[in-house]
Amino acid sequence: MNIKTKAADYEKQCVKFLRDMIKIPSESSKEKEVVIRILDEMKAVGFEEVYADEYGNAIGRMGNGPIKLVFDGHVDTVGIGNKANWSFDPYEGKIEDGYIYGRGACDNKMATAVQVYGAKLCKDLYPEILEQVSIYVVGSVQEEDCDGLGLKFALEQSIKNVDYVCIGESTNLDIYRGHRGRMEIMVHATGRSCHGSAPERGTNAIYLMTKIIQEIEQLNENLQHDKFLGKGTCAVTHISCQTPSLCAVPDGCSIHIDRRLTHGEDKDLAVAQIIQLPSYDEKVMRVEILQYDEPSYKGKILTTEKYYPTWVLPEEHPFVQAGVQAAEESLGRKPKISRWVFSTNGVSSMGELGIPSIGFGPAIEEDAHTTNDRVKIEDLVSSMVFYGVLPGFVAKVKK
Repeated sequence: MNIKTKAADYEKQCVKFLRDMIKIPSESSKEKEVVIRILDEMKAVGFEEVYADEYGNAIGRMGNGPIKLVFDGHVDTVGIGNKANWSFDPYEGKIEDGYIYGRGACDNKMATAVQVYGAKLCKDLYPEILEQVSIYVVGSVQEEDCDGLGLKFALEQSIKNVDYVCIGESTNLDIYRGHRGRMEIMVHATGRSCHGSAPERGTNAIYLMTKIIQEIEQLNENLQHDKFLGKGTCAVTHISCQTPSLCAVPDGCSIHIDRRLTHGEDKDLAVAQIIQLPSYDEKVMRVEILQYDEPSYKGKILTTEKYYPTWVLPEEHPFVQAGVQAAEESLGRKPKISRWVFSTNGVSSMGELGIPSIGFGPAIEEDAHTTNDRVKIEDLVSSMVFYGVLPGFVAKVKK
């Protein structure tokens, strides 16, 4: 049977699976129920090994081949914010005009849905490929809070010796091969408190920080630019102060900086650029790279620095070209080769571990984290085909 015809036969099952996942709220560290639902689906469609690992990732294996190919889709989501801003129930999985709507429809539960059924298509139609390739579908946890953390545990501890990773974040059915890195930086300023009626007696920490905030805004205009990845950026996204009372001069002030790192930028450079600002005074200021230490829903803590490195896989790499061939077969056209604007689990698979990684998924990046969170049903079917044929092209690459 033609794989596109077979994928169309699975459309209703894939849609139901995705809608079921959307109906289960699963913010970071609260993914237990959606992981259980994923494991049930994996068992139902015939995965040969199904389990939640020690950190809480959902993992299913199809095939016994020596080449290890991981399909990754994170199963946690951001929250919904003010529910009044939604024109529909974000946890309903509404279907309208050929789209499925709801929190996680675009980012990123649709990935798990098409990857599970893509692996099933491969088993149904190309069982000989699974003698060469072992497909692992990973529903990774805590990506929204800490990019790459859950997947890194799966790659290092649960599966091991992985050859390739395909990330299911939204690419609008194109092949993505990298993105900028990011890091979370805090700058702390220490002043001297005094009574608010006589501010000249103290040193206002907010005023100290105001000057450096202006310089950070100017720094953003002069950061490096890469032809493929785009420009590095920095933005002050939060400010807080410490003060004995609202009638006292604050003796502490802290700002949070979202720093995006293009090619050629790393954490040492980013920190140095802050320290070198004219208003930075090392006697009363310090820079901190934040740490992440939230436990997973299983209670396991993996303390890590909130630095997520830039990564790019060269366009001529055989795995990129395998992805292009798989996309051509599933779409009937040649895909664009591009990159994400946001960050993904690729920071661990390729950025930290050096495992060749690409991305392919339905939906568009612009709908992520919005009240228009959605995915086109027609594109779910095309994506199932992509994940069904990719292992065959990977088998040829490894030879």
